[in-house]
Amino acid sequence: MTAQTTPTSPSTPDALNVLGFGDSTIDRFVDRGTDYPGGNCVNVAVYARRLGLDAAHLGVFGDDDLGTYLRTAVAAQGVTVDHSVVRPGATSVSTLHVRDGDREFLGYDPGGDAVGAPLALDPALLAYAASFALVRSSVYSHTEAELPRLAAAEPLISFDFSDEDEYRAPAYLDRVCPHVDLALLSCSHLDEGATRALLAETVRRGAGIALATRGLDGAIAHDGRTTATAPARPAAPGTMSDTMGCGDAFLAGFAVSLLRDGWSRRAAPSPDALERALRQGSRAAYQQCFVEAAFGCGRPAPAGTRSGSGRESSV
Repeated sequence: MTAQTTPTSPSTPDALNVLGFGDSTIDRFVDRGTDYPGGNCVNVAVYARRLGLDAAHLGVFGDDDLGTYLRTAVAAQGVTVDHSVVRPGATSVSTLHVRDGDREFLGYDPGGDAVGAPLALDPALLAYAASFALVRSSVYSHTEAELPRLAAAEPLISFDFSDEDEYRAPAYLDRVCPHVDLALLSCSHLDEGATRALLAETVRRGAGIALATRGLDGAIAHDGRTTATAPARPAAPGTMSDTMGCGDAFLAGFAVSLLRDGWSRRAAPSPDALERALRQGSRAAYQQCFVEAAFGCGRPAPAGTRSGSGRESSV
């Protein structure tokens, strides 16, 4: 692939473009009384678009008011949603608040069963996904069963393993890693030694590159040959909006940098490219600190929705 400085068409075989395949949700900030569009896969598509690449989202939206709002907000960012589907049911809602600039999750409402069910790739959708340089998915998208066919169709695959122990279990890694070119792991709760060991295990079990984001402790990337590190770029106290989407922004900056440096299934990144990508990721995460929620577009939350309960999640 050659470097691109302007968006290209998804129909172009060598286009540098990104597809978010999977989850979308409403991020409800109870301290602000505001709903925002979000979700791992949506966020990365939006951030890739802001970095100059064509981007699309392929997933499921609810047919309720929140689903319409979410779908419209994503499309307004220049992210194509034409191949996503709308199903009857309620949209999922993550409930959270901001404390000292950091977003803290309070709970999660998964929404309707049909909306939460994964989107299976029929031949037409598989061909569509294969037209992208990079497909991004996550543990919250429940797309694991689709990964082998996606990998065989040739696009690079990035997968977010979040920070929960169940997604670091050997059986889960063995199921997913062989089909993943870039694994993202949230490791703020681990020390450097444990983080490096996890990255090495992720690559040993099949992932091409493993990337750990560690908040203010920076980031580490490992591909089985090279281990590269980058410090975090902290925002000055009192200047930031919140940390929502910072991990997704780091991933987008990292992946877009690698793509522009020629990363493909046939061309692994050089050590210099990995270091350059880490710097770009760090810059993108820093800039995200000044964005309200994942990418703004907030609207007032319904009356009486200023508290939440349920499982905690991580972006």
